[in-house]
Amino acid sequence: MSLNIRDDRQMRALTGLSQAKFVKILPVFAEVYQEEQQQAYEQGLAAGTRQRKPGGGQKGKLPTIEDKLLFILYYYKVYPTFDVLGSQFEMARSKANEQVHKLSPLLHKTLVRLEVMPAREFDSVATLQQVCQELDQLILDVTERPHRRPADNGQQRDMYSGKKRPYPEEYHHRQLK
Repeated sequence: MSLNIRDDRQMRALTGLSQAKFVKILPVFAEVYQEEQQQAYEQGLAAGTRQRKPGGGQKGKLPTIEDKLLFILYYYKVYPTFDVLGSQFEMARSKANEQVHKLSPLLHKTLVRLEVMPAREFDSVATLQQVCQELDQLILDVTERPHRRPADNGQQRDMYSGKKRPYPEEYHHRQLK
């Protein structure tokens, strides 16, 4: 692996976590990883497709659990292309893609188990209020998207926000002189 992290500042820059938080997450990630490996082993035995004992075969480019966690955290912090990610971790882009898709659910399970996974959707206003009750500050990150106007005039009036068009009319019909 080619990521050599020198200090806490570099660790935060590459993963978004301090070294102390990385060390705190690592045992839970390892536990989730082991559970998934055991489950895959048992499914292979039941299906009769298992060829080796757990731990057998090639070791791959991410041999340790630390490498695996660092890899997936780096991916989500930096969002490189699979070509860049593969180059950074000395693997083919297809293997980088494979590892991201294999490790992402494990990271999600780890964050849920640690109870640090942020809530994304709420089924009611009451649920949102309950979650936000203990917060001093709430920051919402939203994206405004244009949508088609209804054909019915009454519905158009209901949907009208009072905002101007995204580009003023004069930009659309400007003539060069």
